[in-house]
Amino acid sequence: MSTTVSGKNGTWRNWGGNVSARPAREVVPASAEELAAAVRKAAEDGLKVKAVGTGHSFTSIAATDGVLIRPQLLTGIRDIDRTAMTVTVEAGTPLKRLNVALAREGLSLTNMGDIMEQTVSGATSTGTHGTGRDSASIAAQITALELVTADGSVLTCSAEENPDVFAAARIGLGALGVVTAITFAVEPVFLLTAREEPMTFDRVTSDFDELWAENEHFEFYWFPHTGNANTKRNNRSAGPQRPVGQAKAWFEDEFLSNGVFQAAQWVGRAVPATIPAIAQVSSKALSARTYTDIPYKVFTSPRRVRFVEMEYALPRGAVVEALRELKSMVDASDLRVSFPVEVRTAPADDIALSTASGRDSAYIAVHMAKGTPFQRYFTAAERIFTAHEGRPHWGKVHTRDAEYFAGAYPRFAEFTALRDRLDPDRLFQNDYLRRVLGP
Repeated sequence: MSTTVSGKNGTWRNWGGNVSARPAREVVPASAEELAAAVRKAAEDGLKVKAVGTGHSFTSIAATDGVLIRPQLLTGIRDIDRTAMTVTVEAGTPLKRLNVALAREGLSLTNMGDIMEQTVSGATSTGTHGTGRDSASIAAQITALELVTADGSVLTCSAEENPDVFAAARIGLGALGVVTAITFAVEPVFLLTAREEPMTFDRVTSDFDELWAENEHFEFYWFPHTGNANTKRNNRSAGPQRPVGQAKAWFEDEFLSNGVFQAAQWVGRAVPATIPAIAQVSSKALSARTYTDIPYKVFTSPRRVRFVEMEYALPRGAVVEALRELKSMVDASDLRVSFPVEVRTAPADDIALSTASGRDSAYIAVHMAKGTPFQRYFTAAERIFTAHEGRPHWGKVHTRDAEYFAGAYPRFAEFTALRDRLDPDRLFQNDYLRRVLGP
């Protein structure tokens, strides 16, 4: 039986602390059938419905004053098909648990993002991605989906079954229904060798095309107020497995990347004038290292310092110019930016509202520490990104609306027409969806 929690005093907040909501009630269903019953009941009561994962979106995509569905009982692996090489998981399963469970079975996703706190449905519904020359976002690895639609029915879709729904629902923004299970393509677990090394901003931007072409997964971080960047190249390896030693991992990933970095954020927030000097030190703190391990231990890392983020997907050919414009803008302004700028890539995919839909893409992500004013920096960055036909990440801060997206996505009308069919009364509507998809 699903648990209903009264929301009278319950305020929901996202991870970044910049979004809150007070739902009329919260429901914690333990099965697709219970979720479907909760959706039907909400419709009878005239309440809107939103599902929320771990709140890692920086937009109000999951906020509602109606019924908030929490999927923490919808977890675990439902089925592993070793013939088809697929795994079906409940929607509320955290990526962390999925990755560990798959590794135990000798399996792995092909690509993943750089954190794994999110639920599988939250991550895929907003288009979460890592970096890859040939392998795309987590949603692009979906082979089938199960979702509860506005009339309370449970719909399954794949390339063969309800293909029009499948084309859109892999990145559905919570607008088409509540996802209850996801089937991913998997492969036998493999090894990746990561090569991390510092590089100057000028070199990483001038050699970007080459670095992208030569590596299966390439990404880098540029530290504002400096000419320094940290690069990371991940490529498949025949082994042997050589993980980062425990002491070294703690020192570099916990002490430096989280502990010292957190302290630097506190100092920077208290005395913004110190930020450029801190950036010079931070950008040189991590030395070069090479290690070989299974995918999730290479792709992902702990992120304990809370922040707010904006990220845009640009045509891959435009990323270097946009990044140079961003650097010039920061250098010429009195902005004090204490967080590095992250750059990643993705190949074109065939999902209607994927940020990489129909075009090879590169991503630029800008961050500010939680609690610091981010509007001026993000507004100036967004102006640069939109001038290059940028598409914002659905789960990260942006100011774009349906009119903009109708021009930015060739298949935007296809998505909204499907939404009209699946949710004509807008049961899954909220302020964010009204803005980005239109009323």
